[in-house]
Amino acid sequence: MARVTVEDCIDKVDNRFELVLLASHRARLISQGAAITIDRDNDKNPVVALREIADETLSPGDLKEDLIHSLQKHVEVDEPEPDPASMISGDSASVFADQSGEDDQPEAVTFDRMSEEELLAGIEGLVPPEKSDDY
Repeated sequence: MARVTVEDCIDKVDNRFELVLLASHRARLISQGAAITIDRDNDKNPVVALREIADETLSPGDLKEDLIHSLQKHVEVDEPEPDPASMISGDSASVFADQSGEDDQPEAVTFDRMSEEELLAGIEGLVPPEKSDDY
């Protein structure tokens, strides 16, 4: 049954490797509790994912974007650029302050202080004990 589903999906996703990535990502989402868009018919999650792609109940483009987003470690936030007219008029500082929504008040930063004696005592505690010939 899955082979027919793969053949049906090739029309929607051109590359078989990309199809495997999208279907496996969707199967993981289903395993995590995402709602399925078709009848399960006693099928396992990978087959359900392939059938969803074949029936076009899910857009392959949306699945691809979701997959890319799930793999990203650092997500850049696209902030709107300031209006060039306001930058020319010299109000760029006020434009940036309005966008950030933060005051220019610096926060107090505190550091833990340790004396040299405390540091040496801590390092001595990390030294492994002497080995003896009894073993």
